[in-house]
Amino acid sequence: MSDIMVSSRVRLARNYEDLPFRNHISAEQSDICVQRTLDALRELPQAYTYLPLRGMEENEKKALMEAHMISPDLMEHEETGAVLIRADEKISIMMNEEDHLRIQGISAGEQLNEAAENAFSIDDELQKQLSFAFDNQLGYLTACPTNTGTGLRASVMLHLPMLTLLKQMGKVNQLAAKLGLTLRGIYGEGSEAQGNLYQLSNQVTLGRTEKEIIEAVAATARQMAEMERVFRQKAWDKDSVAFEDQLFRSYGLLTNARRMPVKEFMVHWSNLRLGASMGKLNVTLKTCDALLTAAQPAHVQKAAGAVLNDKERDAFRSVIIRKALNGGIN
Repeated sequence: MSDIMVSSRVRLARNYEDLPFRNHISAEQSDICVQRTLDALRELPQAYTYLPLRGMEENEKKALMEAHMISPDLMEHEETGAVLIRADEKISIMMNEEDHLRIQGISAGEQLNEAAENAFSIDDELQKQLSFAFDNQLGYLTACPTNTGTGLRASVMLHLPMLTLLKQMGKVNQLAAKLGLTLRGIYGEGSEAQGNLYQLSNQVTLGRTEKEIIEAVAATARQMAEMERVFRQKAWDKDSVAFEDQLFRSYGLLTNARRMPVKEFMVHWSNLRLGASMGKLNVTLKTCDALLTAAQPAHVQKAAGAVLNDKERDAFRSVIIRKALNGGIN
């Protein structure tokens, strides 16, 4: 686990050369896209779960999004959208999102290369049997021009509480923009930076190789992580009692509250992870990162096994949190 980098992801956008792009595709052609992908990956040794969105309960779809297995955009295509998820959850393959395929490699912490290797392995397997839309000059052709080229989007989820608190995110955004990168919220484009979590990723894929994109994102993520560490230490040196008080107040609320709304949880979770990463709280980063997903609304509802109203969900979330911080979630 990384003290600053929560997770790494590499996503490849691919389109079958003989099918129209997503905005012109028919329902029948969308079904062909899914079946073709299933057939091509059927013989792989790893176990995959196939989940069509059609007919899936809304809470199940939201839980998949909270776990970053699917994107908010795929949820909008519930009649034709589907996903394949590997048993270890390090690979998810979205079908009929903005492009025919979005192949995602997902790893914990600072492991962009591992995420890339997983995504490329699926891409290689598919290209042994199938043909994607490709131009010798432009590269892979995609529905959105910003993905044309390698079709690769590399991202790192960063926890930056001190840079946020001390109003340094404007400088951080400028740094990213100068390097052709961007910072987004917890669920990508258009989402909020809840819990002081930000996704750093490349803006375009044309004109750069896969290796160049991955190295640029990884190097910038390390630079931002070091900036965050410097500001953490400065805040600690300035007033360690106030710093520690903030951490332990959040820890006390999380371990004792009987009703915890999700927005309040995200504020205290950020302090919890900050304290864990600095060795100030007796909590592991693994527990913090597992709790981040487990306490999201759809996951709380799933854990309860019943439809809950807002107050009931907030109360059940507090139960999940208390169990996690007492060893219930490893």
